[in-house]
Amino acid sequence: MTLEQLTPLLSAAVAENKLLPASRDNLLELLGGSSTPMYLQSVGELVTAGEWDEVNDRFFKKLSFGTSGLRGRTIGKIITRVEQGNGGPNGRPEFPCVGTNNLNFYNLSRATRGLATYVNKFLAQTNVTRRGRIVICHDTRHFSLDFAKFAAAICNDLGVDAFLFDSHRATPELSYAVRQLNADAGVMLTASHNPAHDNGFKVYFNDGSSIIDPHAPGILAEVNSITSEAYDKVAADACGTITMLGADIDESYVTRLKSLLMDPSILEKGRALKVVYTAIHGCGGVLAPRILRELGFNVLTVPEQDIPDGRFPTVASPNPENAAALKMGMDLAEKEGADIVIGTDPDCDRMGVVVRNQSGKLTLITGNQIGSLMAWYRIKQFVDQGIINDGNKAHAGLIKTYVTTDLQAAICQKYGIHYVDTLTGFKYVGAKLGKYEHLLPADIQAKYRTMTDTETRDAHLQHGRFFVFGGEESYGYLGSDFIRDKDGNGAVLMFAELAAYAKSRNLTIVDLLDEVYCQFGYFQEESYSKAFEGAAGAAAMGRLMASYNNEPPTSLAGLKVVKTTDFGKDTVIDLEGDEVPKENMLFFDLADGSRFAVRPSGTEPKIKYYFFGRKVPAAGSVLSAGELPAIKASVSENLAKLWADVQADIARRIA
Repeated sequence: MTLEQLTPLLSAAVAENKLLPASRDNLLELLGGSSTPMYLQSVGELVTAGEWDEVNDRFFKKLSFGTSGLRGRTIGKIITRVEQGNGGPNGRPEFPCVGTNNLNFYNLSRATRGLATYVNKFLAQTNVTRRGRIVICHDTRHFSLDFAKFAAAICNDLGVDAFLFDSHRATPELSYAVRQLNADAGVMLTASHNPAHDNGFKVYFNDGSSIIDPHAPGILAEVNSITSEAYDKVAADACGTITMLGADIDESYVTRLKSLLMDPSILEKGRALKVVYTAIHGCGGVLAPRILRELGFNVLTVPEQDIPDGRFPTVASPNPENAAALKMGMDLAEKEGADIVIGTDPDCDRMGVVVRNQSGKLTLITGNQIGSLMAWYRIKQFVDQGIINDGNKAHAGLIKTYVTTDLQAAICQKYGIHYVDTLTGFKYVGAKLGKYEHLLPADIQAKYRTMTDTETRDAHLQHGRFFVFGGEESYGYLGSDFIRDKDGNGAVLMFAELAAYAKSRNLTIVDLLDEVYCQFGYFQEESYSKAFEGAAGAAAMGRLMASYNNEPPTSLAGLKVVKTTDFGKDTVIDLEGDEVPKENMLFFDLADGSRFAVRPSGTEPKIKYYFFGRKVPAAGSVLSAGELPAIKASVSENLAKLWADVQADIARRIA
């Protein structure tokens, strides 16, 4: 089928309401800007077969920057014969799926060229005469390695030096490398914990943090201006180079990770712990087990899940927040009598854990609970060691997201240290860390990346804001600012030390969590999501969010909504006096002190719902261990009633 033959078929499908006008326009733009024959062949197959839903899903929009870059399907719901080709590694098709709404070589070319062009312009504007530098890393997903090599070659063609990891590595190591190499940007080829059919192009700027304003819109403008695969290369003597990264950057990164330890003597107790670790076929297997073993922990790994494999064949979803993803680790723990199961997602920026409770049963604890325990332990250690004291505690602080538990705020308030909320996405945590760095005197800023953690900590406690911990409910944690993204490797280390501390007191992690609840109050959070796949789903999701904006609920579960905060419309000022960027998120505070939030995911086609319940002790008192079970049951029951009523409200809104 030729383009001339295809065009009238598309117009007829639009007239018959089979094809969206936007899908036709985007499809023709892609074919008009490409000289790759398989694009037309693949689309022709779908059109001939009348697979209009698939065509709409692939073309109803252009893949756009979400939380920090591009993310989309690389394998279609329907795989055409030309895409399957001769097949690729691990049972994948030979070629990624064709579509403006998919991550494929067409969109990867646009994204890489837009980023490289922006870097070159930025350097020119700041009077930097050297070639640009972009670090490129990839996970174990389908096409990640191919995409990484492709992006590096484009960088070279445009006069930018590429630093390419020699194999799959964790996302946080990419952030670390950008800072260590004084690079201008970084790219991570990953879709994090998304399903196996997805991949992504995650962009970092020169501070090692995911892009935000003004760089995000600037890069996006460059990407959107590109409508063709064709481009002009720089002269041969101006081309960039490719430098391979491997063991040297690994060693530097691991050394810095070990500086996260608060009390190395505690690790002696950890030697009695048996830990099961699983990489779930991802990047965590490169360093996490090694780090635990070097710290003296008895570590077992899940052999079947040690194998890098973009299919993630042993799990339905490679998301360590779900018990199902950790089941093989739990089975091994039961067989071997292990105390803890730790899992990281495919790009090793998230960590989930399973621990034994008081009766010896393995139980999953939530991201909010994990983060709160690690935050409490680190703050406690800093205070107990006198590092944070009455003279400097105003200069210490924690960063969390608005949808992360308020238990962390309660901990900070009781210790007298600062905390601040950010929007969802670690790029906003990274932005705060950048702000704190720029509060320091100019001479310290000039050498900041070469300073030790002790030196940067002391500088912040004297001049600015010392970052003690950061986290988000979606299983992302960070213990120091030498990385500017959530770090699964660092989280594994920090949680292992916490477990050793509990062991030193003959407590389980669950016991320790109850101690924290008694001291600071009981906080429970529940999160749910509603998926909206494809073009039709995107339209329904838009309608649902619009209804919340235009007709927010006034009461739910028999409780009056006493306050509504619309982050998309209201001017919200955070606790540091900074205006919060506009985002399509709403918070509803209820009369009994509970609350919930609604926001579309920045990386997946779904709306997320977050519910918050609590029972706090009266001022100057604590909760007793004896009353905790009844408190937990009451708060849980109230949140279940609230979610049931919200679901009924959703059904009404999208009817």
